[in-house]
Amino acid sequence: MSTELPASPVAPAEGPPTAPSRRTFIATTTAVGGAVVTGGLTTVASPFGTQEAAAAEALPTSRVSLSVNGKRHTVTVDNRTSLLDLLREHLGLTGSKKGCNAGACGACSVLVDGRRVNSCLTLAVRLEGSEVTTIEGLTDGDQLHPLQQAFIDQDAFQCGYCTPGQIMSGVGCIQEGHTGSPEEIREWMSGNICRCGCYVKIVRAVEQTAQGK
Repeated sequence: MSTELPASPVAPAEGPPTAPSRRTFIATTTAVGGAVVTGGLTTVASPFGTQEAAAAEALPTSRVSLSVNGKRHTVTVDNRTSLLDLLREHLGLTGSKKGCNAGACGACSVLVDGRRVNSCLTLAVRLEGSEVTTIEGLTDGDQLHPLQQAFIDQDAFQCGYCTPGQIMSGVGCIQEGHTGSPEEIREWMSGNICRCGCYVKIVRAVEQTAQGK
């Protein structure tokens, strides 16, 4: 029979404190950091906040004086205002239409100093002293412009939305002398889109006017 006594249990040595897990560390530092940042935002206000807001509201403007359909206008506009918005929003001339507003459809075509332009792409502030003609300025009292009458004669429109731009572009095309053939007219009118597909009749109307019929 063995005389050895059973070994008495020994308590484990007390080691260093258990390090926090990675998840616990991230959660703790995030919470503390967020509290510090939030507290800073709550208690410290930027001394420039009011000035910056006022500067954002003070948009640059300019005065521009130009003639539209023979009448002189002087207006103050935001420097970013297009000729199209000047005509429609400031002068109430809504004949020029806003189609794509990117210069691709020609619905906004007007004449500036006798030249065709897309008014949606033309800055109003650059037209100081210019002469602008819109669809409203083609008539002579109750007398339609010959091209306006030709559009009626040839039934060269359906919905009519593109018609003002088509007519203004057609007037410019005739004045420029690009009406030697239907093919030439189509080429020089190609910047004007008709979603109703009245191109054949539009060309006939321009041709009729150019020939003085």
